[in-house]
Amino acid sequence: MRIFITGHKGQLGKVLRTSLVAEGHTLLGGDLPEWEMTDAEQVMESLQVFSPDVVIHSAALTNVDYCAENPEEAVRINGVGTYNVALACREVDALLVAISTNEVFDGRAKRPYQEYDQCNPVNPYGYSKYVAEQVVERLAPRYMIVRTAWLYASGGVNFIHKIIARARSGSRLRVVTDEVSSPTYVNDLAAALLDLLEVGRPGIYHLTNAGECSRYHFAQEILRLIGLDVSIEPISLDDFVRPSMPPAYAPLANVFGAAAGIELRPWQEALAEYVAQYEAQ
Repeated sequence: MRIFITGHKGQLGKVLRTSLVAEGHTLLGGDLPEWEMTDAEQVMESLQVFSPDVVIHSAALTNVDYCAENPEEAVRINGVGTYNVALACREVDALLVAISTNEVFDGRAKRPYQEYDQCNPVNPYGYSKYVAEQVVERLAPRYMIVRTAWLYASGGVNFIHKIIARARSGSRLRVVTDEVSSPTYVNDLAAALLDLLEVGRPGIYHLTNAGECSRYHFAQEILRLIGLDVSIEPISLDDFVRPSMPPAYAPLANVFGAAAGIELRPWQEALAEYVAQYEAQ
């Protein structure tokens, strides 16, 4: 297949590039600073010239606190940018695989969110991604919306890196107990996306590593895996002041992917593999 990846320099885009090339697909990508999804003409031209069968749309403004402080910019990038991509997909008749987030939900559920539960974002980042989902559903000729959560990858700085660094430096560790979701290893998500392309069934999917945990228990497991006996002070979301408030309880249930035979391993197994590789570097 001919596959165009938006945000191909990002944590998911990098892994997808490696995986898709290994499978023999023909790839092209677009990312900042050379490619800007809010530039409608550039987006249209790039897809018309390449004529992809599939567009994996992973580009997004994902800094949730920045989005909270700049909500109009969040909608312009995540919403209008996705609008441009969806229109271009319609022009070239490409399948659009749009990566979304658990933050389109309000976090008030009593069970993990299923794919067709009602969205009700509670912060500007979540709202901008909800706008993006609405655009995809209305404009893309064929689409898969793939929601994931708490994504982590090699390189850069993520929650895992921060916990390990602070623990080893002797810094105080304070982690919230009432934010709950499904940590997801980017390598596992990328593999599941390849399986999803093979299945080829359109719709909305929840792809995360199986299970759920709080940020506090996630941090405890990280420290256990690296063999550090460090105390963590449990706090609540109300104690952790930041511009963006996440949904408190937003794990994702994989119903439709599982029905197609696509399931990800438990988050504990994925984290153990990731931490072992991180420690070996």
